[in-house]
Amino acid sequence: DPAPRLRSVSTFAPATVANLGPAFDFLGCAVDVLGDTASLSVDSSIPPGTLSISSITRLRLDPLWNCAGIAAIAVMRMLSVRSVGLSLSLHKGLPLGSGLGSSAASAAAAAIAVNALFGDPLSPADLILAGLESEKKVSGYHADNIAPAIMGGFALIRSYTPLDIIHLEFPADKDLFFVLVSPDFEAPTKKMREALREEVTMKEHVRNSSQAAALVAAVLQGDARVLGSAMSCDEIVEPRRAPLIPGMVEVKRAAIEAGAFGCTISGAGPTAVAVIDSEEKGKEIGVRMVEAFLAAGKLNASVTVARLDRIGARVI
Repeated sequence: DPAPRLRSVSTFAPATVANLGPAFDFLGCAVDVLGDTASLSVDSSIPPGTLSISSITRLRLDPLWNCAGIAAIAVMRMLSVRSVGLSLSLHKGLPLGSGLGSSAASAAAAAIAVNALFGDPLSPADLILAGLESEKKVSGYHADNIAPAIMGGFALIRSYTPLDIIHLEFPADKDLFFVLVSPDFEAPTKKMREALREEVTMKEHVRNSSQAAALVAAVLQGDARVLGSAMSCDEIVEPRRAPLIPGMVEVKRAAIEAGAFGCTISGAGPTAVAVIDSEEKGKEIGVRMVEAFLAAGKLNASVTVARLDRIGARVI
């Protein structure tokens, strides 16, 4: 039963972009600017060994059914915390169902907070496992959001049994920007998964595998052009999901015509993500993508140009 090293702590966890086209369910990355913030404190009014959520935006307060609460309790269980009660508050900087890893950001911020309060005894792998308990309950047992949210950068999920995650380093001397355009439209993960086929052809498998391999090579080499090109070449998932997001096909075309290296659906959508190596160019691309959502999909949309977040969830 460890003693807390701090009385309170605040943390931030970034938004994430998962799938990245052909890397469905096994590759994701963290992006800066957007994310969730958690505040955690020791609270004598809360029964020892338990956690209470004091405030949260747009989500239920029950810690057993809230993604932040589930992850925080999982970390407390790993640490065998029994002597103190904890109070958690969460500010949602990410919209729900955006395709930007909203549930993972909440879970990562909470998990990092509990770990930091007790002196950081757990490894990133432990924290990812805690986050996976949350993801399993709210969005499915996949780590392509929670892993990069905690680790930062790009995370490749090699295996779940045992958990094996490879952290991919995009070269520090090169810039990578993500143009994130979120329309006013709901794309529930469950519905978007139901749209997928259970079987694919050998040709599709080979094509997507080669593009996913090119994607990983581009990350390690810092080649934003190849990264974007590979990201745009999914022949299995995107063709099934894009028609369910009004205007998505035209938005992708507009992004590439405006100079983006590539464009696809972020996570399950509806956010569209384009890749470029210049922030100013990213802003221009974002304007064209917003215009395309309005013209082709009759949807208003917001745009954020974000850098690759190389740090992941952290104490602030």
